[in-house]
Amino acid sequence: MVICYFCSHWIEKMPSVKAVTEQLSELSESAYTLDAEELPSEIDKRCFPDGSYAYDEPIGKKKYEKKLEKLQIELVKLQSWVRESGERLMMVFEGRDAAGKGGTIKRFTQHLNPRQVRVVALPKPSNTEQGQWYFQRYVAHMPTTGEMVLFDRSWYNRAGVERVMGFCSEADVERFYLEAPVFEGMLEREDIRLFKFWLTVSREEQLKRFYERKTDPLKSWKLSPMDYKAVGKWHDYTAAIADIFRNTDTPHAPWTVIDANDQRRARLEAIKFVLRRFDYDGKNADNIGDIDDKLVTTGLDFLDRAVE
Repeated sequence: MVICYFCSHWIEKMPSVKAVTEQLSELSESAYTLDAEELPSEIDKRCFPDGSYAYDEPIGKKKYEKKLEKLQIELVKLQSWVRESGERLMMVFEGRDAAGKGGTIKRFTQHLNPRQVRVVALPKPSNTEQGQWYFQRYVAHMPTTGEMVLFDRSWYNRAGVERVMGFCSEADVERFYLEAPVFEGMLEREDIRLFKFWLTVSREEQLKRFYERKTDPLKSWKLSPMDYKAVGKWHDYTAAIADIFRNTDTPHAPWTVIDANDQRRARLEAIKFVLRRFDYDGKNADNIGDIDDKLVTTGLDFLDRAVE
């Protein structure tokens, strides 16, 4: 079981959230703002790789590209096997704004045959969809035989952004928590291989990425009014994320939480995690390597570490 594998390693190798919070407690809430012209220096010096992070420096570009190429070759083999065997793969990528979901998805699909892989990033529900069963709009995008589907955000919008931003009621959230494990159990019984990834970043790192979007003309389209609102709702999102893990990290659909403060390492770990779960033709285990337990854990184990 995945849960057992990570439980014995994560806590002893990663600094606790409590320790990080105490170290950074001297900063007031007013420091976390997007209203300045550039990233405030007191925030910048707490961003990765400074401060309490799993690694003291980012992975080098050449080393990263070499590892990524090997993993992407394995992904091509996996896709061929999925097509021939009729498997159905579905990956859900969730996380705070600017956690790196889109970049990770891009590295998954970069060299795959687009006829057998789809990326689903749904806009806000239409008037018709708002009147439907909540999960209905997602069912239409489930994979067919021989296909891989990657969701850039998913039905977990209900328990995350919709809840925090007041787009749904608490009754809606409670009903979601009753239905989501059942819905995912149906996917399992349909033999759809579901992976749920949650990419996590520090508050300072998130703000740094927001400022990169704000000041870079090529990234400005990524910065939305919702991002501005998210800056002041960090603690609300933290509470919502805890509830998500507590209610939906199940044996049949566990969460895989990846430390994405170093985006390159996070991308490698997500790809490795999927590749290691299948015995496809031509698999080269040496090209994949082991999961980095400094960076990867389950939702419930992440919560255990957070309350130390």
